Amino acid sequence: MELHITGKNIELSEEVRRYIERKLGRLNRHLANIIEAKVEIAEEKTRSPQNRFVAQVTVAGSNTLLRSEERGESIFAAIDRVVATMKRRIEHHKGKLRHRGKGSSSARSKPSKAEETTLRSKVVKVKRFALKPMSVAEATDQIELLGHDFFLFFNPDTEGVNLLYRRKDGNYGLIEPELE
Repeated sequence: MELHITGKNIELSEEVRRYIERKLGRLNRHLANIIEAKVEIAEEKTRSPQNRFVAQVTVAGSNTLLRSEERGESIFAAIDRVVATMKRRIEHHKGKLRHRGKGSSSARSKPSKAEETTLRSKVVKVKRFALKPMSVAEATDQIELLGHDFFLFFNPDTEGVNLLYRRKDGNYGLIEPELE
């Protein structure tokens, strides 16, 4: 597994880097096909004298992309929380794969109540619409006019389909897909 560790507006010590490597190295026990993991640590400025830390982890495997973000009063607490959340997401993902017939035969036992709910989840509606070429600014206007949380459009600047979405903080995020 290739591991990328970055600090956003914060300098990470070797001790913190080793701690992250040790904690994330254990994720391979839960999901064997992890190719790459990206970790970003940021310090969140608060009004109180004690700042909080934000840890984001993105794990990429073959046809799998899982992301998790957690906060903590210390860097180590944020890392512990984000790793625990990522383990839960990996186990949930593995459960979905098992019940779709992609897991090992020994894992195909009787599903639990939560897993049965997941099995019943399916695509219930397909919506088709014409993608209109527009700039990001025009797409922002459209998302506001429509009152939606996301908007799919063709961006002539990137010559591709983009997804604009409303973030929890009220700002917008833009997804520009890349073909592999």
